[in-house]
Amino acid sequence: MIDTTKLTITEAHAAMVRGGYTATELCEACVAVIDAKNPELNAVLEVFADWKEQAREAEKMFKEGTATQLTGIPIILKDNILFEGHHVSGGSKILEPYIATYSGLPVKNLRAQGVVILGRANMDEFAMGSSTENSAYGVVKNPYNSSRVAGGSSGGSAAAVASGMCLAALGSDTGGSVRQPASLCGVVGMKPTYDYVSRHGVIAMGNSLDQIGPFAKNAEDAALVYSAISAHDTNDATSVPLELRKKYADENGTETKIIGVPWSEVEQKGIDPETLSNFKASIAKLRTAGYTIKDISLPTMKYSLAVYYILMPAEVSTNLSRLDGIRYGYSAATDAAVDPKNLFDVYAKTRARGFGPETRRRSMLGAYVLSHGYYDAYYRKALLVRDMIKKEFDSIFKEVDIIATPTSPTPAFKIGEKTKDPLAMYLSDIFTVPANIAGNPALSLPNGMHSTGLPLDIHFATATGADKKLFDFAMDYEKI
Repeated sequence: MIDTTKLTITEAHAAMVRGGYTATELCEACVAVIDAKNPELNAVLEVFADWKEQAREAEKMFKEGTATQLTGIPIILKDNILFEGHHVSGGSKILEPYIATYSGLPVKNLRAQGVVILGRANMDEFAMGSSTENSAYGVVKNPYNSSRVAGGSSGGSAAAVASGMCLAALGSDTGGSVRQPASLCGVVGMKPTYDYVSRHGVIAMGNSLDQIGPFAKNAEDAALVYSAISAHDTNDATSVPLELRKKYADENGTETKIIGVPWSEVEQKGIDPETLSNFKASIAKLRTAGYTIKDISLPTMKYSLAVYYILMPAEVSTNLSRLDGIRYGYSAATDAAVDPKNLFDVYAKTRARGFGPETRRRSMLGAYVLSHGYYDAYYRKALLVRDMIKKEFDSIFKEVDIIATPTSPTPAFKIGEKTKDPLAMYLSDIFTVPANIAGNPALSLPNGMHSTGLPLDIHFATATGADKKLFDFAMDYEKI
């Protein structure tokens, strides 16, 4: 039996090349883990019916000599990433019956390399949450302690990788939704530079913030998946052209020498003492390894969370307006108690029954900040502050190569602990949101264990376009 719990993509590829096992056998091992662990963890919503067919295609590539390092590797998609001919619901009842009519470029590129798309992972409804407690299909439980959350909104993807249900997964990161669950589940999670990975084929939450990113067991594996999904896409109007990517890469160089730490932001009320102690010890190790550690000031960083919770709900309210019970998904028009000729009644009851509480909360907040009389007071002001934050990050990356912080202020919290306090829940993203506001690449790495037996983490961000440099540094850090 193949033990997928600690198996990496590199190891699995080597085993398939030498004939140790086939792609079908590897995927069977992952499905067996799903069968055994998913009833408790609730990480995977569906194992796709055609996974065996995909695995056979991968085996053919090995025989023909066209296999890549990702051929035959079982990967799970967050439930907001479209895979043609397969269910996708965004973690919501309103899209429960929906079948994707196309695949976005990231999924197409993975399939072209022979990746087996094994299934879809549970998530907070429409990616709104930091704990996956907002899923219409039940909470995802942490593989290290099932009384704790797996993080969110990509909690299912993180838990699936951590528990061996797949060797890698894709999530979406709008304010930390890849990195935060990765940190709570003890895996690697990366958010690329904004629109280095196409958003075409992703159910949009916040268009100016969303970014698909990989989960894996180590930085090398995450880099392999990232390389496959990162490409220019003419179907995404904001996709960064290849010549501009090269320009950014050349400007940022390849060496990492100076690590910036915003101590005034890290040493604040609310951070778990062991998390802080672990972070300080890690910075000391970096200094010992020869890196220069510089105390940096990011005075506008503290406004990131406030800016995020104005811009994101505004974009949510616009994006979800298309889910009206008319075009696709669930419709209250089929209910006997609803008059199908009364469009307002259909709209209102479709959304009331199809959307969960957090989705309704953020949609109403977004409609409010965009409404007449409040647009200038809130939304326009948030855009101006966002521009200030972006310029501040661009400026600081002329002085340092990497900004280091914890990923999450605490280890995984108990299920139900923060559900009645949305503000406390939102603060879970305090260290991750700035990278989304500024558009910079960032990643979370496992970084030891808490006394409670839960994973600890460390978070690294770097300059726009320096994604490869970030991965190279992460691999060096893992050796340290």
